[in-house]
Amino acid sequence: MAHNEVRWLLVVLTLAYVVAAAQSAGDGSDRDAEVLIKFKSSLSSKDPAALNNWNKSIDLCAEKGSNWAGLICNKGVFSGLRLENMSLTGIIDVDSLAELPTLRSLSFMNNSFDGPMPKASKLGALKNLYLSLNRFSGEIPDDAFEGMRSLRRVHLARNAFRGTIPKSLAALPRLEELSLEGNRFEGNIPDFRPDHEWRVFNLADNQLKGHIPKGLSKMNSSSFVGNKNLCGQPLGTCKAPKNHYIVIIIVLAIAVVALATLGAFPFIRSRRTQTSQYEKAQAHKNFGAYDVGRKVAESAELPADQNKNGELGKLFFVRNDRDRERFDLQDLLEAPAEVLGSGSFGCAYKAVLLSGTAMVVKRFRQMNKMGKEEFHAHMTRLGSLSHPNVLPPVAFLYSKEEKLLISDFVENGSLASHLHERRAPGQPGLDWLTRLRIIKGVARGLAYLHKEFPAPISLPHGHLKSSNVLLDCTFRPLLSEFALVPVISKEHAQHYMAAYKSPEFTQLDREDRKTDVWCLGILILEVLTGKFPANYQKHGKGENKDLAMWVNSVVREEWTGEVFDVNMKGTKNCEEEMLKLLKIGMCCCEWNVVRRWELREALEKIEKLKERDNEDDCNSSYGSEGDMYSSRAMTEEDFSFLS
Repeated sequence: MAHNEVRWLLVVLTLAYVVAAAQSAGDGSDRDAEVLIKFKSSLSSKDPAALNNWNKSIDLCAEKGSNWAGLICNKGVFSGLRLENMSLTGIIDVDSLAELPTLRSLSFMNNSFDGPMPKASKLGALKNLYLSLNRFSGEIPDDAFEGMRSLRRVHLARNAFRGTIPKSLAALPRLEELSLEGNRFEGNIPDFRPDHEWRVFNLADNQLKGHIPKGLSKMNSSSFVGNKNLCGQPLGTCKAPKNHYIVIIIVLAIAVVALATLGAFPFIRSRRTQTSQYEKAQAHKNFGAYDVGRKVAESAELPADQNKNGELGKLFFVRNDRDRERFDLQDLLEAPAEVLGSGSFGCAYKAVLLSGTAMVVKRFRQMNKMGKEEFHAHMTRLGSLSHPNVLPPVAFLYSKEEKLLISDFVENGSLASHLHERRAPGQPGLDWLTRLRIIKGVARGLAYLHKEFPAPISLPHGHLKSSNVLLDCTFRPLLSEFALVPVISKEHAQHYMAAYKSPEFTQLDREDRKTDVWCLGILILEVLTGKFPANYQKHGKGENKDLAMWVNSVVREEWTGEVFDVNMKGTKNCEEEMLKLLKIGMCCCEWNVVRRWELREALEKIEKLKERDNEDDCNSSYGSEGDMYSSRAMTEEDFSFLS
């Protein structure tokens, strides 16, 4: 065959292959669409428009993302489902999903699915499985994860699973994230591979017992808290014998009775914690509100409230959780107490009840003249709130001399402490993915408060800042000290609360519902830069030289990405998403209230930020030292929105 003929034959065959591949890809996309529409029929939602654009007339994927809501696409190819926060119920039809050959990631987090766990082992090529914050229940079979050798991330937190942790889960060779906290798993912890390197590992708040395996002894203790019968490192030795514990209780009870008889029962003092003068100064300088998790060098002084007959006051419970432990003020007074900090409204204490439950007691000294009935009604309203990112109060005490607000203790401290406290050498700061998820949770919680407290209420939160964002053991953010403007004296509120540091108040002496958006913007910039907002250290009115002005000046003058926190790991290939969040923060901090974004718009933009689309783009890897700007440098064009 002549040379030219051979060449032409190769060209024809190549073209034929390309056409056939394109047709095959098109056929695959059509087939995926049919399967997904069949899968959709097994779901239901309170929001009828949730999956409205799942339509065969619309292509599944675009070159840079998905066209269908909740789909993950990688370079135009469908690779996963992210159907989160959609109030979905029904059955997760795994058999239909098994017909999707490119499916690698599934997330149904924060919905209302119930019943047993779906048979995920039918999806052998799956890499990520996220089922947290649903109502799944029952035992998970021991072989539930057999054959899933590609599985890297399993998140089943905050459901009602029981029974033992499946051994097939411990045997997964590539597993790097495991989140099982907040269930009812029992029995011993299985032997996970001792040389395993974990990015996330959490078994907290279950009913596990026995010794923690040696391979897990170097994990953080927060991975195991809330399992009363677990012992061994990192939790330390097992509990002291019961008879020894009873003797301690009897001695304490005798002491309490003696003090009460002598009329010296205004306070129960705990032992002093030793903290350096530097730490005390930093606590008051940086963290205007209490910071759960810090130990300030003061003795804990829980007040007693007595009526004319010398009897203790009554706590009013405002949350009606089915399994909520009930206690009275006497129980709090008898509990070992520890000062957590002195905040904007007064001192906060951690009190550990006899059952082992830890509560936070906050004293409010600067209250307005709201009557008892109004105060009761407002606190009851706060206690009725229910959202994954909002921490409502549990109970309160109202008297002429004392106002106490009692809430759950949140074990991982505040966002402020993780951003600004000194870390031990080699201890990493919060990584990018964790910071992004925290901001998303904060925005969702704030949007919920704005929905629950509509106009004409101007400040549904009023005191949003990093020390009032608490983090649970999974680093899920919980908003605290919200909606307190109506009960705090006006002078004190304007002197200390975050909303009153805004430009509209410091310059124009007024607040707006968008003032909460300004606080959100400052928080976003604080999370991205790692810098504490200097204007929060000033009391009352004054120069409004805030964090937003600093960020603005840096990006205008230097045009670099050096505005970002150098301690933020896991930023490789994520510059674009980081820059988008920076822009969102700046638009939320717009000085002119009219031009400032509405909260709805800010939330929409934040929700669109990518967490994980594929292995290479903005994933959860921590990266190496100095990986932040490895992809490209920031340019003037990136910051053109400031013009």
